[in-house]
Amino acid sequence: MALLHVDFFSEALGMCAEMDVILPEETHGLIGMDGSQAAGKYPTLYLLHGMSDDHTIWQRRTSIERYVSDLGLAVIMPSTHLGWYTDMYRGHKYWTYISQELPRICRTFFPHMSDRREDTFAAGLSMGGYGALKCGLCAPETFGKVASLSGGLDAASICESDLGDSTLWEDIFGPKEKVRGSFNDLFAQAERLAASGKQKPDVYMWCGTEDFLYKSNVAMRDHLKKLGYNLTYEESPGDHQWKYWDEKIQTVLSWLDLGKEAK
Repeated sequence: MALLHVDFFSEALGMCAEMDVILPEETHGLIGMDGSQAAGKYPTLYLLHGMSDDHTIWQRRTSIERYVSDLGLAVIMPSTHLGWYTDMYRGHKYWTYISQELPRICRTFFPHMSDRREDTFAAGLSMGGYGALKCGLCAPETFGKVASLSGGLDAASICESDLGDSTLWEDIFGPKEKVRGSFNDLFAQAERLAASGKQKPDVYMWCGTEDFLYKSNVAMRDHLKKLGYNLTYEESPGDHQWKYWDEKIQTVLSWLDLGKEAK
């Protein structure tokens, strides 16, 4: 595998941005690990971080480079700060960045990256789980499969709760009384996509049964099933921490069904 640290300018954000990128490389002499490169253009996973994290976190808390070494899969790990993958009410346009600009930039920088919907995936944890599912529900023409681990999936309930700073939530999502039913409400977006007749993404979800977000994950599970989504849902004992996400990202890689088992 090749690991790249990329600094570039984002027109959508109006500032310089950062991402770490893992690219497939066929290797046989690397001690303890083989690598493979996909025949033709390679599929891509956009791997999204949570609220307290940045573009480096998946490398520091998991062995993601080792897990994908023999899959022929590119992994894009962008930094999106506390934008919740939204075009913020007061702030930057992180949704435009993550769903439109970043795939375009990556495919320009890395021309061997596939531009096919069937080869383009998103996954993330917590805030990044929200972002990944949003990619599938709001940009289904780009993302064919999406995975949420312990996702903060109910933006309206988060804004209406006493969780954290209410000013932060308003900066991100706007006035709390207007979030439910809005573009940032994934429950509403799931309904809109199902009613549109457009192709829906395949969805994987996992949440620990002791996680403070468990109830909202169960609610989203039931909602997606009712709407006819192709959903793979799993739960197991666990709370909101990396030892579970390190394990479950390996499950996600196998679920992507790239023709090789994740190591």
